[in-house]
Amino acid sequence: MTGENEKPSLVYGEINDNQNVLELEKITILKSAVESEDVRTEHKIQLNQNGDDTNQTIKLYKRRWFIVLLFSSYSLCNSFQWIQYGIINNIFMKFYGVESFTIDWMSMIYMLTYIPFIFPVTWLLDKKGLRIIALVATAMNCAGTWIKVTSVRPDLFAVTMLGQFCCSLAQVFILGMPSKIASVWFGSEEVSTACSIGVFGNQLGIAIGFLVPPILVPNGDDMDQLTYDISVMFYITAGVATLLFLLVVMVFQERPELPPTQAQATARCIPPEQYSYTASILRLLRNKPFLLLILTYGLNVGCFYAVGTLLNRMIIEHYPGEELNAGRIGLTIVIAGMVGSLICGIWLDRTKTYKQTTLTVYLMSFVGMLVYAFTLSLGHLWVVFLTAGALGFFMTGYLPLGFEFGVELTYPECEGTSSGLLNCSAQVFGIMFTICQGKIIDNYGTLAGNIFLCVFLFIGSVLTGKIPFSNNNDDDGGQKPGLKSQVHLC
Repeated sequence: MTGENEKPSLVYGEINDNQNVLELEKITILKSAVESEDVRTEHKIQLNQNGDDTNQTIKLYKRRWFIVLLFSSYSLCNSFQWIQYGIINNIFMKFYGVESFTIDWMSMIYMLTYIPFIFPVTWLLDKKGLRIIALVATAMNCAGTWIKVTSVRPDLFAVTMLGQFCCSLAQVFILGMPSKIASVWFGSEEVSTACSIGVFGNQLGIAIGFLVPPILVPNGDDMDQLTYDISVMFYITAGVATLLFLLVVMVFQERPELPPTQAQATARCIPPEQYSYTASILRLLRNKPFLLLILTYGLNVGCFYAVGTLLNRMIIEHYPGEELNAGRIGLTIVIAGMVGSLICGIWLDRTKTYKQTTLTVYLMSFVGMLVYAFTLSLGHLWVVFLTAGALGFFMTGYLPLGFEFGVELTYPECEGTSSGLLNCSAQVFGIMFTICQGKIIDNYGTLAGNIFLCVFLFIGSVLTGKIPFSNNNDDDGGQKPGLKSQVHLC
């Protein structure tokens, strides 16, 4: 951000010609207007690409809530499938005749697929927009669910793995979208809340994934009954995925006719050739505060992925035959996290205390994991429910905080690019932690496995405290709106 009496500087040497410098000067003037914008009324601005005067109306549409809820719904359907095998790990082991580690890969495939595909998908999001990405995501998710429907035979594990791979590929087209939808459709005072709603759908899907499979597929020795129960679960998932795909085809809109903020109005007037995806990635990888966030975000969310994937194994070890309660404990973790996400989103919209809030939630995630580790084996399920809920409130509640803090640290880079890198880190650590914790549990027990995660959460807390960041303050001492409400180079 430039001072009032300064000329706006070129953006990292990427924009060099005089015409673009003139455009950046106009953008800088318009960005200052965002701070006093009332998004509930219509505004006129004078701007176009060629420098001519033209009126653009700024307006919020009621359908923005339908768009974000539709996104949350298909994100829910996809994330449900991430954990639907792992939470009844012992049942699928018996049905397909495979080892526990093989079933763990039904969850880890979601993490593994994300790593190589996130960069081309983020490029597509920048170049093709929200609608194309939404169509591909729901189509892939729908295809994966129907492939699973055909795989309900003990000798067709490879087919069910193929279906899970398709769903995991769909996830790549989903995870980077919440911040993009929030900035394209919502006013400057709503973006954090909208982003939290977008992440909310993913969390709710995981919650349902913990709860529903143990209900639909109870443990038993009758293979015919297991075949029927698994088929019912797969058919229900396929029906929901198909309905959501049709809704996206019919009603999902690329962007509102009129922009929701002056920042978005300005962004629409920036020629696409001014933005280089490769250059943006390189700038982000030279951003030391953001690199620290990539590391700390990966440590925290990677721990969550490991806990979710291995929850059935941890609970069954201490409470045999409690598959249903293992699912309920997973549900408790995620529901508490959804509450945490919404509270944090509203808090950030009001205070803009990004680092302070992120650090506090991170520290409490460490404390929650420590308490959970030492109370799991006490023999009282109600204690496990309480400690798991506290852990979920902070650990799962951290998910949208990391996205929003990343946007603040990387302004004016594209939100999809920064969130993609954060998610990539989370998948890498998720695979590492799941494999390592699983081996530790097999050899040394659940306490050692959970202490292993506590160590990395403590390291992440320390590193989060070292991320350099200061909130923007205006001349009167009040806090400015977060940078998420302003113009980004994408």
